[in-house]
This record gives sequence, structure tokens and C-alpha cells, in this order.
Amino acid sequence: MSFELFVALRYLFARRKQAFISLISLISMIGVGVGVMALVIALALMTGLQGELRDKILSSQAHIYVWKNGGITDYRPEVEKLRQVPGVVGAAPTIFGKALVTAGESQAFISVKAIDPALEPSVTAIKDAMRQGSLDALTNEPEDQPPAILIGQDLAGQLGVHLGDLVTLITPQGTLSPMGVLPRTRRARVGGIYNLGLYEFDSSYGFVSLPFGERLTGMNMVELIQLRVNDIYDAPRIADDVPKRLGSMYVAQDWSDLNQSLFSALGLEKMAISITIGLIVIVAALNIVASLILLVMEKSRDIAILKTMGTAPRRVMTIFMLQGLIIGITGTVIGGLGGLALCHVLDKYRLIKIPADVYQVAYVPFVVLPRDFTIVIVSAILICFVATLYPSRQASRLDPVQALRFE
Repeated sequence: MSFELFVALRYLFARRKQAFISLISLISMIGVGVGVMALVIALALMTGLQGELRDKILSSQAHIYVWKNGGITDYRPEVEKLRQVPGVVGAAPTIFGKALVTAGESQAFISVKAIDPALEPSVTAIKDAMRQGSLDALTNEPEDQPPAILIGQDLAGQLGVHLGDLVTLITPQGTLSPMGVLPRTRRARVGGIYNLGLYEFDSSYGFVSLPFGERLTGMNMVELIQLRVNDIYDAPRIADDVPKRLGSMYVAQDWSDLNQSLFSALGLEKMAISITIGLIVIVAALNIVASLILLVMEKSRDIAILKTMGTAPRRVMTIFMLQGLIIGITGTVIGGLGGLALCHVLDKYRLIKIPADVYQVAYVPFVVLPRDFTIVIVSAILICFVATLYPSRQASRLDPVQALRFE
């Protein structure tokens, strides 16, 4: 053990007269640990929430939407053409519309999504999300029964309907009559109930077949093509690549553009929480400053004796810097490990429940990214190191003559 480290540990674990200083050092260590733990948990919470929302959104909707000027009269060749774009793993047509769905005295406004049941599973997770019925209900529609519609679990509960029940769809695209434009009314049969895990979709979306969707919306062609890509973070580049490869008549928009406001808000919130809780670490570092200053005042005679025996000022400075670093590193390690353990328990057992209709997820997920954890640990140690500079410098500049004059 080096001379500087030996003296630093001796001062740090002082007994008898210096017990008060050791207590302040312990409080400083606890403060650093609590600050680091709080910061790790806060970052894990925001990261987990972002990831959970992103995964649920991207499993419920496509990664890229492609429009074509003039419309898409035959979607099959367009689907094959878009599948050839590098990075694209799935393509499917769709038509979007709005409707009022009623069942008895219950009613709700929904977004109607007309799909090709054979191609839709290649871009969304609707097939795996089915809880009752199946996606085949949109393909095998008996002629003597109304067309099928797939609705979310939350919407089914809101309407009070079950598999096989009949609902009425009223769309704004009406028919002209002597009394003016009358809303178009269609009967539909609940062919399946799904649960995508995102309240926005499970409570306000209905999936129908393309022919039924064309009749509901009054359109005679596919509105757009949905794409799924290998790497979600590569979606912006692929969206820009579509018009370059297929011509300027194609317009593409990726998921990050469609959900930009949501993820920007989450990113700002993560940064604000990190800064706010990071102040705890700074406050704890100020405690390290206070404890070292008290120690320098208490050990002024010892410092003077060490200097008279030939100890260089730099070595004296190193002693007190090592003491502050021991406090900071120990508190940081304890806080970091405690934060990791607590995040693991909270995420594994889903201990924090939240209302899904407000936050889109049923529980708070905690995900610790190695990058975030490393930044927290390194930043905390650096702050603690900076906190040792002033008192250590004062100790190294202590005049032995003045310290020993009245001894």
C-alpha cells in the first residue's frame, strides 16, 4: 500500500476524537449512493417507458407508409415492387376511414382499417394479437351473413359485444337522397377480438376486409401501402430511398415522423429528470468538500509535521484527494449496484401499475442501458473528484510554521 493511500484510509476510518469527521464522511458516502441510485432508476424508468411505447406502437402499425400520386388501382404489383427495396421485409395495402360503431345503446367513434388478411401479418402483429376468433374471419365471409370486423378488447368491453355479435357502422360518406346526403349505414359481425397492448388501438380501431372497406369509405382503390423494415432505426433512410428508387410519384413517411411529438416529449422529460436528480449527486459532493475541509482543519498539525519531515506538497494533496475519491467511488458503486438490483426487481415483478388508458402501458418498465449506466457512474466519480480539488489544494499549501506556532 502506498504512503498516500495508507494515510488517507487512516484519516477516513478515524476513531476517538475524529469520529465526528468519519460520520460526516459516511453521510457524504450515503448521499452519493442515494443520488446515483435515484439517477439510475430514473433513467431506467424513462428508457423502459420509451422502449415499451415504441415496441407497442411499432407492433400495432407499420414502420413506413407509402402513397402514390394518382392512387393505387392494383396494389399487388406495387407490393412486389416495394418488397424489392433493400431493408423492407413486408408490405401490405390498406385503406383508412372513420365510422361510428353502435351496439344496442352503446356507441363509439373508431378508425376503420381495411386490410388484406394474407399480407397484413407481414407488417403488423394483428395475427398474434387475436384473443378470440381469427384473422381468417375477414377472408371467409359467408354471403348470408354481414361482413366481419375485428375490434379491440377494450372497444368490445365498451360496447358490451362478444364474438359473433352484430354491430352497426355509420360512416360520413353518405348517399344522396331527396332529403340531402344521408350517412351510410352498414351492419357488421364481430369476427374477432384482439389485444395489441396499446390502449389507443384496442379501444378505437376496427379491422375489415378490403372490399368491405371500399364500400364503407366509398373508395375504389387502395389508399396506401404499409412497409415493415429489418431495422426500425433505419426506417428514415429507407423512406427517403423509396422515391429515389421508384420515382418521384411515390411519397413515404416513416414511424419516427408520425410519432415525432411523442418521442420528443419523452426525450425532453428524460433529460429534465436526469438533470434534476443529478443535483442530488452534486449536493452529496458538496458534503465531501465540507468533510475534507473539516479534516484539513483538524489535521493541520499532522500536515505540518509531515511537511517538516520532508513530505512534498503534492503528496499531501494526493492524500486528501484519495480520501475524497474513496468516499465518492464507494458511494457510487453502492448506489449503482443498488439501482441495478432495484430496477431488476421492479421490472421483473411489475410492481408499479399505472392506468393503461392514460399512459398506454399497464405497468412501469425499467430498462438500464449500459451507456446510461456508464455515464452515470463516470459522471458521479468525476463530480466527486472535482469536489476534492479545493480542500486538497488548501492542505498542500498549509504553512508548517503557522500550524505549529501555538502547539
